[in-house]
Amino acid sequence: MLDRGLRIVGALGLAAAAVALGAAAPQKPAAKPLPGRSVTNGNWNTVVRRTADDTYILGNPDAKVRLTEFISYTCPHCAHFETEADAPLRLAFVANGKGSIEVRSFVRDPIDMTVALLTHCGPPEKFFLNHTAFLRSQAKWIAPLKDASAAQKARWSSGSFAARTRAIADDFHFYPIMATRGYTAQQVDKCLTDEALANRLAKATEDAAQRLFVRGTPSFAIDGVVLSGTSDWASLRPQLAARVD
Repeated sequence: MLDRGLRIVGALGLAAAAVALGAAAPQKPAAKPLPGRSVTNGNWNTVVRRTADDTYILGNPDAKVRLTEFISYTCPHCAHFETEADAPLRLAFVANGKGSIEVRSFVRDPIDMTVALLTHCGPPEKFFLNHTAFLRSQAKWIAPLKDASAAQKARWSSGSFAARTRAIADDFHFYPIMATRGYTAQQVDKCLTDEALANRLAKATEDAAQRLFVRGTPSFAIDGVVLSGTSDWASLRPQLAARVD
């Protein structure tokens, strides 16, 4: 549940002040040039941009439709959505330039936060492959949670920020996952110390909950409007098709 997830984030020392409920609804950002990026064979899946809000956008910045995904890495439904929807979205929505995908982290717990830091590790063009790697392998890496000892769990919520995130990364074998993505242990450790980013992601989660009324994951928005009652590919697909066609 949402309230529980936000309390766990607070235990990490990451929760930020709540954003005022009366804040203006987000607007689709104006297109910006993408220096050094070009479209290969008309496929917009080669274009990735990191926004000032620590989200990542895949595809044509001038796309007719912007899909926003609110994702938690410890959410099994998010992993299922990734497996089911990634290929059709890339092939029929992003590749032709008609649609773009924005991924926003909606942090539920300390493990989720640690994974979020690792997906952000490195240049923007690595994000979506990092994102996919963790969601597609979620069932495997999250398995140690059910057998975790009290001492392990204590390490996840006590000590310095870096000590906590590194303990989680060690216990859930995130270092080998990142190694398959080309990262050294030193690079991983550096990303796990980014407490400023963690604070921003926690604040963005609070903001999405209070201002946009996001209540669970996965949740979706089209052109800034959160879709009520939409939490899977079966319910999202016809809504996207109606706007793109």
